[in-house]
Amino acid sequence: MNLPLAGFAQIAEGLGHTLRPLLWCSATPSAQVEQQAYETIVGELLERLEQVKKGLDGVYLDLHGAMVTEHLEDGEGELLRRIRSVVGDAMPVVVSLDFHANVSPIMVELSDALTVYRTYPHVDMADTGRRAGALLNHLLAGHTLHAAYRRLPFLIPLTWQCTLTDPMRTLMEAVRSRVGGPIRNLEFVPGFPLADIHDCGPTLLTYADNQDSAEDTADALLALLVSREGEFRERLYTPKEAIAVAAESDPKLGPVVFADTQDNPGAGGHSDTTGILKCLIEHRVPDAVVGVVYDPEVAAAAHRAGTGAPIDVDLGGKSGFPGDTPLRATFLVKALGNGRFRGTGPFYAGCDMQLGPMALLSIDGVRIVVSSRKQQAADQAEFRHLGIEPAEHRILVLKSSVHFRADFEPIAARVLVVESPGPNVADPARLPFRRLRAGVRLRPMGPPFRPPPE
Repeated sequence: MNLPLAGFAQIAEGLGHTLRPLLWCSATPSAQVEQQAYETIVGELLERLEQVKKGLDGVYLDLHGAMVTEHLEDGEGELLRRIRSVVGDAMPVVVSLDFHANVSPIMVELSDALTVYRTYPHVDMADTGRRAGALLNHLLAGHTLHAAYRRLPFLIPLTWQCTLTDPMRTLMEAVRSRVGGPIRNLEFVPGFPLADIHDCGPTLLTYADNQDSAEDTADALLALLVSREGEFRERLYTPKEAIAVAAESDPKLGPVVFADTQDNPGAGGHSDTTGILKCLIEHRVPDAVVGVVYDPEVAAAAHRAGTGAPIDVDLGGKSGFPGDTPLRATFLVKALGNGRFRGTGPFYAGCDMQLGPMALLSIDGVRIVVSSRKQQAADQAEFRHLGIEPAEHRILVLKSSVHFRADFEPIAARVLVVESPGPNVADPARLPFRRLRAGVRLRPMGPPFRPPPE
């Protein structure tokens, strides 16, 4: 599978190392991790680590890097602190992180190396694990890595972080081109801009054979990144504006994709808002597909009714997000599925999806893919499971921010980022930050953050 752990295991076993797996768990992005969940899972991990530590030469962790809990701003930093309390300071600890990690100084201090995805959509997750395995092997051979850490002075909105387009495409190429000689690893980490914590934001990491090389390279790259700040820009469309653009597009060129970014479940959205869907129906758009809408109640009702039956239901809008309400209407059940299928696109390749009972509904020319579990719409298999061939439709509305581009951009005539109600706010400057460090610009070339009075 395209996961860091898979890549690490592959290279580590290939180098002759024996793996002692301890614990694996994950969750759909949402709000803060509950304190009880964090303490239970970390406690179990540390207990297992304590049992095997005498036979260990090194530790590898496959983490995200932007975990905030009910009691901790830096969930991964605290995890590393507790792991060090078990294995000590001498044992090599290497970590792979997500592209959206908010890397804190303590995470750098308590690890020997951090590797980070270099693509968004994340098509290099396994490769990131392989780099972690190579660095850990380098450390086990007796070498030392010297780290340099830099913060960028501005936040980068998620949709502006895509590495398929400039400036991120050329910036990531510039980072990769500097690896070599004494420079063992370089990482530009755009961060997760929706976290109201002190260490939120983009960072730069350099690992080298000596400290001078690490510091000099970090300084040069920081200057380059800051000099390109003004190039970050992207238009946000209203649903009505996006429909007008799609109407002018030649259908022979492929579908026009609307990224429903603010309802992206991969960034903590609910995947059930109805703003764009209602606008499509209001403007009588003749051929559009919307997905994936999370509504287990409606999926169950569709399965009870059966294919070809009409159902009167309230679709979506059940999360209660301000400005969004369910769509009350009569829908026709076009297809049903059990929600079990395998991802075929570059992002979800090889992943066995389990989305629970699924249904394809139709109303006034608009088709809606409904699931019983939240899943970002980033793979065409999510639509083909219900008989929809994405390339054959005029408009595709995808509840995703960027990951969909890996599988859908090759078939799209155009991609439009659409601003519709949802908690994944597209422009961080609109968020009510309180804990962010003072002076950070809330978007490229945007206003600096000023802490509110106590």
